[in-house]
Amino acid sequence: MTTQTRQNTADQTPEYAPEPTSRMRWTEHVPDVYKAMTGLEVASKKGLDPLLVELVKIRASQLNHCAFCLDMHAKDALAAGESVERIIQLSAWEESRHFYTEKEAAAIELTEAVTVLTDGFVPDEVYANAAKHFEEPELARLISLIVTINAWNRFAVSTRMVPGHYTPGVHQRS
Repeated sequence: MTTQTRQNTADQTPEYAPEPTSRMRWTEHVPDVYKAMTGLEVASKKGLDPLLVELVKIRASQLNHCAFCLDMHAKDALAAGESVERIIQLSAWEESRHFYTEKEAAAIELTEAVTVLTDGFVPDEVYANAAKHFEEPELARLISLIVTINAWNRFAVSTRMVPGHYTPGVHQRS
């Protein structure tokens, strides 16, 4: 390829696939459910490290193929000070464990076990490892957080919520 050809190619705007439309705006049809989910969200992350919260949400969303939640939580993680490198490595965290603390790795491993229950159950060794790094009340909140993001993922995936329009912090609650 010549330099001239490369320059012409670089000057062209790529043609992306058309943006899909969501199936429905579920929150408008069941605002009471949305309010309850939001309450569960706020309660589940109380007292947990905000960066750990975002790592858990991103990992569960990766496993659930939830593009909307990946967009949201990657942006929120970056806005909270998380590094691009750790977000990118999260999909292969076992091979890049050195990017995460032992506590974070235990939380990510527990997230995978709770999210992918089709594999059978949460293994005792995964639970025991998480219990080494989290006091029981904190572990209970972590499990609640994992269950909550899985519920959010299922709402977003089943209604095909469209990623790409989220502004960091819009849905952040204390």
